[in-house]
Amino acid sequence: MTFYERMYKLFAGPVKYLYRIRAVGVENIPEGGCIIAANHTAFSDVLVISAAAKRQVRYMAKAELFKTPLKPLISALGAYPVSRGGADVGSIKKTIALLGEGELVGIFPQGHRYGKQDPRETEIKSGIGMIAYHAKTTIVPVFIDNKRGKTGILRRNTVIFGKAISYEELGYTSGGKVEYMNAAKCVFRRVCELKYGKADTWENDPFLPEPVVRSTPITEEKADGEAE
Repeated sequence: MTFYERMYKLFAGPVKYLYRIRAVGVENIPEGGCIIAANHTAFSDVLVISAAAKRQVRYMAKAELFKTPLKPLISALGAYPVSRGGADVGSIKKTIALLGEGELVGIFPQGHRYGKQDPRETEIKSGIGMIAYHAKTTIVPVFIDNKRGKTGILRRNTVIFGKAISYEELGYTSGGKVEYMNAAKCVFRRVCELKYGKADTWENDPFLPEPVVRSTPITEEKADGEAE
């Protein structure tokens, strides 16, 4: 039994009790490498998702935590450092490598916590789209639902695991910033649909894809004509 398995056996029960966790659709988590993509309401979202999932979920944690006495514990629990305030290439490569090794990695597409706010009205980041593109992985959308709009103790927290989104559904052709953002929008739309129903029933869909503009290659005929 691994350290994480021992910790899970000891603490998953108490965490589920304190946070009144109800897990729905856990069977949608596949074997092998996969991203868990969820809305982000509070720091405790990490605990709630980890307690609800049957597999260990790996997360990025701010690098500062690895300079404290907590480093051995959070490392043993599967967290790994990320530098805030800019693109951390090392942590991105680490995430892609973990997915390639068959790990389950948790990512919050919003990038920040937005408690007590409709997630459809919040900003999302393209990072999950870039990581999924390079890892060629599937993504399980997850919605953390509660009455106050923020994860907390002694209140019902329902964790809904949706059907996995295949790599092919994300519409990649050759990558790039627009494709990464469009993939992130696709994923977060599916996250929000777990709570609010199909997007075509919403008053407004904020996750419509941006047009992908590609430069037209100069043909030999056109090049000859321009030379004339």
